[in-house]
Amino acid sequence: MPIAHVCVTCGAHLPGGSPPPALCPICDEPRQYVPLDGQRWLSYADLAASHANRIEEVEVDLWGVGVEPTFAIGQRALLVRTEEGNLLWDCVPLLTPGAIARLEELGGVRAVAVSHPHFYTGAARFAAAFGAEVILHDADCRHVTEPGPHLRFWTGETLSPFGDLTLVRAGGHFAGGTVLHWPAGAGGRGELLTGDIVRVIPDRSHVAFLYSYPNLIPLPGREVERIAAAVARFRYDRIHDGWWGRVIEEGAEAVMERSVARYVRALAGRLDGVQLPWPAS
Repeated sequence: MPIAHVCVTCGAHLPGGSPPPALCPICDEPRQYVPLDGQRWLSYADLAASHANRIEEVEVDLWGVGVEPTFAIGQRALLVRTEEGNLLWDCVPLLTPGAIARLEELGGVRAVAVSHPHFYTGAARFAAAFGAEVILHDADCRHVTEPGPHLRFWTGETLSPFGDLTLVRAGGHFAGGTVLHWPAGAGGRGELLTGDIVRVIPDRSHVAFLYSYPNLIPLPGREVERIAAAVARFRYDRIHDGWWGRVIEEGAEAVMERSVARYVRALAGRLDGVQLPWPAS
């Protein structure tokens, strides 16, 4: 593939061969940010020279794919292995020859599905390496920075890419914000893979939801309730968000329910039985 321009802040790829824009189109909007010291671009070759992929087993049939040292947003993708083929959930900015070989050993990549535009990053490169399609919700199509024939846009509320996997449009962070339901995960108890449409908080007692994480912009309560409603018909005991180690190991449905209730209470001026120091609207 042509050498890409890679945004240092978010990891977005823009096609090479011409100067990049003055500002990254992914960063230059309220959910992301352009740093105080200005927009910085890195060539893909320079990124590959200074970073490597980290690939390791997370649980049975689930493998993490990340970048080290940490780059841009620092997310890791997840390779879900199934009898019908492997799905790469979310994406990272780098794919090295060694990583291609390791992923081929694990069965390759039949398709890439991405939760939201901040994680589109190197999806075109993964698609080219494995002959895979990239599955994105059509509501976010205007945010694609590397268009091409590898893209498949879907509409509606759910899509089954293959096997028993289901993509669920949850909304929230982005209009097309998507989570993946994997019923075989957690030893058959079911899992949600959520990127940062749903974030796992540090003590693992709750999950969180925001319109913008770096800029700390909340979502309206009705949108958080919509996320919960979108996944309510699916059974899941575990949640993996978009970063290494951020996992609700068990009881995830109950965690989701109480997290949504806490969020809505907080917006109304109440939090865990304590009256917050501002009036309800």
